[in-house]
Amino acid sequence: MAKQFPQSLQTHLDSGTTTLAWCWRLTRNDGAVFGFTDHDRPLTFDGTTFEPESGFTASEIRSGSDLSVDAQEAEGVLTSATITETDILDGRWDNATVEIWRVNWADTASRALLRRGAIGQVRRGRLHFVAEMRSLAHVLGQTIGRTFQASCDAALGDARCGVDLNAPAFKASGTVVSLSGDRGFAVSGLSGFSNEWFALGTLHWLTGANTGRRAEVLSHALTGADIIITLLEAPVRGIEVGHTFDIFAGCDKRFETCQARFANAVNFRGFPHIPGQDTIIRYAAKGDANSGSVL
Repeated sequence: MAKQFPQSLQTHLDSGTTTLAWCWRLTRNDGAVFGFTDHDRPLTFDGTTFEPESGFTASEIRSGSDLSVDAQEAEGVLTSATITETDILDGRWDNATVEIWRVNWADTASRALLRRGAIGQVRRGRLHFVAEMRSLAHVLGQTIGRTFQASCDAALGDARCGVDLNAPAFKASGTVVSLSGDRGFAVSGLSGFSNEWFALGTLHWLTGANTGRRAEVLSHALTGADIIITLLEAPVRGIEVGHTFDIFAGCDKRFETCQARFANAVNFRGFPHIPGQDTIIRYAAKGDANSGSVL
């Protein structure tokens, strides 16, 4: 079905001589709203001023009739006071809501909303960025409801899990004492915790360039007198000796871990006793487990 434009805009389009511009309105998750336009002067409507000549440009709009995710790309420079490298590195633009408007710049009341979506992957260069703008169809790809699986599908410490991660047994504070690459470092303050106790957990930076950011812990190893923490990914800013952090225990989502480490088997959110894939491909044979009894 063809899109219906407001009568004022349709009349303008039918006139044969148009004064049209593209406007993009972006709303970040922190509530900040920004407007950009490819016109050469500011445009204002719905309480938003759309900044001209911002270095923010977009590719062509692609639409399909199926349920695949339509996408376009927006490119901008990092010299604008509105779009800064720090905000991009901190993830402030991740999953920001995007509205794409076609506007008569001579009369902004004549306009039409052509697309809604969200910011997806952001690629950064030295002086510019390229942001993927996904259509609302990307929401259809998200898993809703529970998955029938052997491992737990709750996040450690959430309401469904019930474990108190602020308990002394599961939380500690540490300080970086030496570095090993861009995501590994030796620490102090974690003595008394067994090997890999904090593996698959989270680390919250309290000081340094990464203050306030959260990182996933890949491993927690006791190597002689050293305690080595390795992050899953290198932080966006470098780690330095003396930086402090809080670290929280991790969980591999297995029933045995839930029972032994956290004494929380009653809240385990998986199905540990379901038959595995090997059961599906079994065939009848004398003397094997396919006797018809309970597996």
